[in-house]
Amino acid sequence: MKRIILICEGPTEQAFAKTNLLIHFSNKEKVLQTPLIKASKGGIVKWPILKDQIERHLKSEPDTYVTTFIDYYGVFEKHGFPGWAAAQTIPDKNARMLALERSMKQDIDQRLQHRFIPYLQLHEFEGLLFNDIQIFYGQIPEVDLIGKPELQKTFADYSNPEMINDSPNTSPSHRLVRIIRGYNKVVYGDILSEAIGLTQIRSKSPRFNSWITLLENL
Repeated sequence: MKRIILICEGPTEQAFAKTNLLIHFSNKEKVLQTPLIKASKGGIVKWPILKDQIERHLKSEPDTYVTTFIDYYGVFEKHGFPGWAAAQTIPDKNARMLALERSMKQDIDQRLQHRFIPYLQLHEFEGLLFNDIQIFYGQIPEVDLIGKPELQKTFADYSNPEMINDSPNTSPSHRLVRIIRGYNKVVYGDILSEAIGLTQIRSKSPRFNSWITLLENL
């Protein structure tokens, strides 16, 4: 069985991977491990630090693949990701992510590059949860669903949940804070993603689906 190390930005991504991806990849004869970014124990770090963790995983096990599950929303110029300045000039966000991922791969030791699959979630993991409005109605107690108008408008405005944007006021996670009373990222990420199911998440989130498909086909 092939082994994939999926480096998670934080506990939310890690919980999602354990709930939705472990069994799926096991059925594809692939063992998935989901460590956090070690230096921060969850939370984005500067690229040289993340690069070191990636290369350590690749060097320690010659047959293992390494991928990342990081929100683009949390990455800034100060983090020193390769190709950052050039990528920011690309208006199309999907093309920008591809450029950044390509630069990340090229910055890894050439002897290891073929086993590194960089992935940046556009814009952040929580966008995947805006998949089916009926899931919100079915899983969140009505008394806690305090932002129904914003929830309905978000679904009306975005057919592709990955495109819910990266403004500090309108990012997916900030919307959820306003929509759900007592919103907890890990808890509600698990509740909603499990209720939606991986197949349905993939059907509405093309970048995420392409990444999962790439890992399946290793």
